[in-house]
Amino acid sequence: MTRTGAGAGEAEPEARNGERPAYFVQSLERGLKIIKAFDETRPQMTSTEVSKITGLDRAATRRFLLTLVDLGYVVTDGRLYALRPRILELGYAYLSSLSLPDVALPHMEQLVTEIHESCSLGVLDGDEVVFVARVPTKRLMTVPIMVGSRFPAYPTSMGRVLLAGKNEERLDEYLASVQPEAFTKRTVTDPAKLRTLIARTRTQGWAIVDQEYDDGTRSVAMPVHDSAGQVIAALNVSMLAGRGTAQSMRDFLPVIGRAVAQIEADLRPGFRGQEMGLIG
Repeated sequence: MTRTGAGAGEAEPEARNGERPAYFVQSLERGLKIIKAFDETRPQMTSTEVSKITGLDRAATRRFLLTLVDLGYVVTDGRLYALRPRILELGYAYLSSLSLPDVALPHMEQLVTEIHESCSLGVLDGDEVVFVARVPTKRLMTVPIMVGSRFPAYPTSMGRVLLAGKNEERLDEYLASVQPEAFTKRTVTDPAKLRTLIARTRTQGWAIVDQEYDDGTRSVAMPVHDSAGQVIAALNVSMLAGRGTAQSMRDFLPVIGRAVAQIEADLRPGFRGQEMGLIG
């Protein structure tokens, strides 16, 4: 990988003996640690609490928080700090540069109009599926889902489709490192069985998951490919278990397949998932 700008064409220096490479900006790392310390379980914190979570000293933590306040990404009442909606700009910069959600949304909306079930688009980030676009129905799902939501790959239909798009070496690495948790009594946690299910998904081109991540929710997913034929995303339809069986979800495959084909056709020529960081 090469850098642009000054020194373009020169390889980035690698860390030696566990040390940071010469270009590494530690203050940026610390600032990102501060932002990532906030989540749904910790929406508001004091600077002392943020310091404990990040491992940064209290004085530095306070300086970073106040800087984020000045930049408009954090708000404070003098004691508690919380993220402001402007923080979404950081994620939106990625989504807008990706162009995939904008391309997919009209086709997802049409799909939801036809089948009256929720539709989502996800990409693989490490071991998790990240939702980058979603068109819900008015019915509430048992697990709240929104753009930016993250779920483990192995017990979800989108995750299995995305894992099926990996080569065998990357899949081996994933199965060797993941520690499956039984979210419900139906969750498949055995690595050998997961490999079989992923192989089947690769062969048939779709995956149906029946209440493995959440009791009461079924989903079916199909892969979205880039111009090189690589899997870059997964399109899924989810429904409450009481509205149909896992077998009946196969009825959605033709219409999902049509939406996928339309999304792939509308992606700009030469769109490559590798260049966008969607293929690891």
